[in-house]
Amino acid sequence: MTVVAKLKNSLQKKVRSFSALVKAGNGKVTASMCLMGLGQMMYKQWGKGILYLLIQIAYILYLILTGAADMFGFFTLGSVEANPWYGIEGDNSVIMLIMGVLSFIVTIIYIVMYISNVKDVYATQKRIAEGKKPRTFKEEVAEIFDKKFYRTVLFLPIIGVCIFNVLPIIFMILVAFTNYGGDIVPPALVDWAGFENFGKILTLGQFAPTFFKILAWNILWAILATFLNYFGGLLLALLLNKKCVKGKVFWRAFPILAYAIPGFITLLGFKFMFSYGGPINYYITEAGGTAIGFLDLDAKWTARFIGLAVNAWISIPSSMLLASGILSNANQDQFEAARIDGANAFQQFFYLTLPFVVFATTPVLITQFIGNFNNFGIFYFLRGGLYIDGYFLASDTDLLINWLYNLSIDNNYYSIGAAISLIIFIITSIISLAVYVFSPSYRQEETYR
Repeated sequence: MTVVAKLKNSLQKKVRSFSALVKAGNGKVTASMCLMGLGQMMYKQWGKGILYLLIQIAYILYLILTGAADMFGFFTLGSVEANPWYGIEGDNSVIMLIMGVLSFIVTIIYIVMYISNVKDVYATQKRIAEGKKPRTFKEEVAEIFDKKFYRTVLFLPIIGVCIFNVLPIIFMILVAFTNYGGDIVPPALVDWAGFENFGKILTLGQFAPTFFKILAWNILWAILATFLNYFGGLLLALLLNKKCVKGKVFWRAFPILAYAIPGFITLLGFKFMFSYGGPINYYITEAGGTAIGFLDLDAKWTARFIGLAVNAWISIPSSMLLASGILSNANQDQFEAARIDGANAFQQFFYLTLPFVVFATTPVLITQFIGNFNNFGIFYFLRGGLYIDGYFLASDTDLLINWLYNLSIDNNYYSIGAAISLIIFIITSIISLAVYVFSPSYRQEETYR
């Protein structure tokens, strides 16, 4: 069953459950559906009833004052263009889009509270049918700070996540379906463009060649970087796990120094090392050679390999620490049995060590892949700002995230940048889900319990 099918079934079950609740409810349940809190007040639960009523009144006032207008503005994105010469303020399409999204979020929260209000009255109905007394407001408050304390603690963080995380993400997704960017920025009116931006990226000569070249390199980079970091850390952990190795504390601590140094400092250090005035070119010229432009415009694969090396230097220590912790918990009886049966070191690695480590670290492996796919800093600091012929506002080492930055931040192609962000999300989601579904962590979960 697909994820979409599971979500659909879950939603259908909830709808059927709520419908059954309404049918089984008495007049007080019906009253609470007409006016929030009325059913509670009919059961003499005055405190809770008044609270639900205030929520409904607040939402109605919100709709009257600004909510309804914000919802309408979401669909129109404004109709009056600003004109400072004539003193016309006009509509700000971007603000209207944000406020429209916020109004829908507020409406969803209200719907959740409305359903909670109906369920609460029905729960009280069932308590009375069982010969129990309705809970007092004091008892409800006590339960909130006892059994339901986790909900109380999470309420404000969830609101914060909705405002500061969910809202910007939804805004970015919606911008991809507008013509926002270039000359069309407030005070000019922005309009909905449908899938036009995606068509530009995939077909238009200005964007399409660059997109497909960067996409191919982005996927190759993510695979190579993840493979190198993951197996580099694993092999390093295996070496340090050997009994014959002396000074394990030192050798395990040494790579962490690279991880402890801020990535920004490391990137600047590598950029200086491979620059014309850096130590590598210094020794080359001292030996009678000619200085090499490791990061020049024509240094395509040289710059790419340097990026891989820098990323490995930063990321391998964390993979090593993770693998070391997992290997320390491996069942040594299996390895001993394998040795008795004649399995050599390579066979033990491929049939015992690797499956065990991969099973335990598949989620981390997926996370590393996504992180590498969206690794902005590596090539931005090594080679940022270069625009190469054959690429539109990009270089041959840029990833999609770097191109997105060049388009949106440096050149005001906001809608195109948002469309690329959505494409990145779709690609990483599909790859991540596919890898996880076909991984031992998902298919052979019972084997390792």
